[in-house]
Amino acid sequence: MQSSGHHRTGQLAGTRSGHRAKSRTRRIVIGGGALAVAGAATVAVSLASASQYSGSAAGAEHAVFVQGNELDGNAIHVFARGDDGALSPSGTYATGGKGGDQVDAPTDSLASQGSLVYDDTSGMLLAVNAGSNTVTSFRVEGRKLTDRKVVGSGGEFPASVAVYGNVAYVMNAGGEGSIQGFKITGRGLKPLTGSHRSLGLDNESIPLFSSSPGEIEFTPDGRNLVVTTKSNNTVEVFPMRRNGLPAVAEPVINNSAGGVPFAISFDRTGKRMLVAEAEKSTVTTYKVRRDGKLKVVQEPLANGQETLCWLERAGDYFYGGNTGNSVVTGYRMDRDGRLSLTNEVGIATPPSANSQGVIDLAVTEDEKFVYVQNAVSGTVDGFRVEANGSLTKVTTAEGLPAFAESGMEGIAAV
Repeated sequence: MQSSGHHRTGQLAGTRSGHRAKSRTRRIVIGGGALAVAGAATVAVSLASASQYSGSAAGAEHAVFVQGNELDGNAIHVFARGDDGALSPSGTYATGGKGGDQVDAPTDSLASQGSLVYDDTSGMLLAVNAGSNTVTSFRVEGRKLTDRKVVGSGGEFPASVAVYGNVAYVMNAGGEGSIQGFKITGRGLKPLTGSHRSLGLDNESIPLFSSSPGEIEFTPDGRNLVVTTKSNNTVEVFPMRRNGLPAVAEPVINNSAGGVPFAISFDRTGKRMLVAEAEKSTVTTYKVRRDGKLKVVQEPLANGQETLCWLERAGDYFYGGNTGNSVVTGYRMDRDGRLSLTNEVGIATPPSANSQGVIDLAVTEDEKFVYVQNAVSGTVDGFRVEANGSLTKVTTAEGLPAFAESGMEGIAAV
């Protein structure tokens, strides 16, 4: 279970008008259910990616960034992306920190979504270094990364990042868990005084994958900051002030409608929040109230697959990564906000023996392509989004750090 490449735009200070708008076989026990996770093979082909919120200026060079999460020295692997979605290697950049691996992680070392984030407002790429408790910022110049800055994450085992306006928040998964805010400046990330909040967890410095929080995310209007916890089965919300600080000392705790809440996504209006739940591979739709309380607007929808953890939007479609059986599920949201599967079997594209360990996924800004990380295979598959929501494979990239002692975590694009 893991993370995805995101970016957020908007304005936090002064106005709310902006919109920012992841080889071995192991038995995993989550929420009491035993799920077989197949591990196999290495594979070939070519790659591409981005997040549901990724953006790039007209005429800019398109690139895809994949976080290697290497334990001896984390690195960002850069790919040039063609208009047809095909990618070619375009360099590797050390983050100046170390990757991490959570205890008993089955396929995804960070067990989160959002560990690599591109912010098109600042033109910065943000990466967590879970093994050294730091966060790295790069300035993106086409397909090159420059001006590397490294800062402490404000906690242990950083695993996810969220951005709104000129503020970034890091979710630290180790120990008691915490969130730490930063101001995004021309000189990198600067800690935001008064922003640190505890999540009240009881983890070791390197957490057990099933007890760590899954993702941190801003609501599209920037009024709330949301964190999912897995073993606690809660969705925790921090109402936010206009100055980028939490308005509360402790989060508003909401019981999750489905077991083991993990990834967070929002519909195109920004009014509905979708949460992927790993225990029974379900998605629940909520409304986030301004006071941080959640209202269920659609009960958990099961997809019939195994261990749904990641979820990204492409227009009115959503795509979820099921790591238990290495398939991608497609969802459609109608005009009334009702979510359904794009087909009866809950699989948007045929599974591949050479694409094992599906984890994080991402969507290009034009919503034409979806890219899926295959942790066990060390590859990323690229798919074209068809009119009916099905996915057609167009490319695969090989040679990325495959999951063993650890593996790649996080993907973003410009």
